[in-house]
Amino acid sequence: MVMTAVRQDVTATGPPPAAARRRARRRTYLWSYVYLAPMMVLLLAFVVYPIIASLGYTFYKWDGIGDPSNFVGLANFRQIVHDSIFWRSLGHTFVYAAFVVPVQLVLALALALVLNNKRLRFASFYRTLFFLPVVTSAAVIGVVIQLLVSNFGDSINTLLLNLHLIHQHIDWLGDPHFAMAIIILVGIWHTFGYNLVYFLAGLQTIPDELYEAARLDGAGRIATFRYITIPMLRAVGVVIVILAVIGTFQIFDLVQVLTSGGPYFATEVVNTYIYHLAFGGSNANAVQPDIGLASAASFIYGLLLIGFSVVQVLVLRSLARRRGAS
Repeated sequence: MVMTAVRQDVTATGPPPAAARRRARRRTYLWSYVYLAPMMVLLLAFVVYPIIASLGYTFYKWDGIGDPSNFVGLANFRQIVHDSIFWRSLGHTFVYAAFVVPVQLVLALALALVLNNKRLRFASFYRTLFFLPVVTSAAVIGVVIQLLVSNFGDSINTLLLNLHLIHQHIDWLGDPHFAMAIIILVGIWHTFGYNLVYFLAGLQTIPDELYEAARLDGAGRIATFRYITIPMLRAVGVVIVILAVIGTFQIFDLVQVLTSGGPYFATEVVNTYIYHLAFGGSNANAVQPDIGLASAASFIYGLLLIGFSVVQVLVLRSLARRRGAS
């Protein structure tokens, strides 16, 4: 009698039917969508809609005043594709990314390993110190750096002359050979804190037991780093790389404040190129503002970035698949 009652009770309180499981799963997913909704609304309103709306302007010659009426068809696209300054600025953007991303990631990982040491005193202070440039406006940083390296500031030149590292004053931002290097160095320092925080978050997810077990097995620091830290950071690292690359392609304010794309287009990146087309400027090849031309350049740049992002994701997936197979 007792066994029969228990069996009946188990049957009554057994696993929920498939419909109930689906409802529970749907409720869980519903909350995820609720949390994502505000961000999606902002994305649609301030990113997707302006991109779609600007597509119509690409077919007009328009200075931004009044309604566009001078329809030119695909002439703006043809002009951008045949403009050597556009491709040169695209090259500068890739050069900036090619230097900033690897240097910044290596430095951020090395410093994150140091700051993740639980025996390090004042670790929170050091983390704050290295993250401070991120919360500082790039425009403010640009103005300060400009004062430091410009001829009338003379601070850096005087210091280097006193140290006998240079023999004459150098116009750091006016010389095409140095201007881009200055922007790259400042860019590495300015956004370095983002990657540092990401790596620190990734390192803190690695269980201490793994390191303890490795030490008991006689593994040294290099072996521990190679066989525990790197594999455990791989998933986070892929996200960090993608975010870092995307961030470098958005470079604008630092270049605009420091050099405005000069001298002689030596530091012109695509975003400053588009800005100069839209609002004019001494370094742009269009003297008069042309919103239509700028919109065409933005559209082409967007397509190139989408293509590059797709290639990047495919390469990273392929590498992950190969590592998984090996």
